[in-house]
Amino acid sequence: MSLIKKLGRGLQNFLRKIIRKLESLKGNNRSIADGFATGAAVSFTPFVGFHLIIALIWAKIMKQNGVAAALGTIVGNPWTFPLIWYADLHLGKIILIRETAEDKIDFIDLFKELFHCVIMLDFGRFFSDIYPVFMPMLVGSIPFCIVIWFLCAHLVLGILKSKTENGGKNDTGIRM
Repeated sequence: MSLIKKLGRGLQNFLRKIIRKLESLKGNNRSIADGFATGAAVSFTPFVGFHLIIALIWAKIMKQNGVAAALGTIVGNPWTFPLIWYADLHLGKIILIRETAEDKIDFIDLFKELFHCVIMLDFGRFFSDIYPVFMPMLVGSIPFCIVIWFLCAHLVLGILKSKTENGGKNDTGIRM
């Protein structure tokens, strides 16, 4: 079996587990779908290390399912973060009409410095070293958050409704 097929099967099994978990949650379908969408959208923000907290707070405020929101933050993971950060940064530069010269940015060092600035309350270092990169990432994440939220809410709601309408049988196209 090729590596691509193994990865595809692994991803398919992972998606099945997420769907099963979402289906087993208590609450109405809308609350669960919106909670998952909130977690997924928050994963597109540059607040690394705080995604779970932000998703849970937002889900509580909006009366969404908190467990689904926590599950939605899985969208941001070591495989997707580099793509998300790159897209956020460059879209933010376009929106802010900043120079788009290719600066090599070490995101790991950037977030280490950001964490240090937050913990030590070092605002001087934040505004001199972090802000020039963080602000375009934050601005660039907003359109992605909106699109991801609507996409995830629609897809998850459709999956949950199909289960309800089929009497517990899953008709999502993913074989269980």
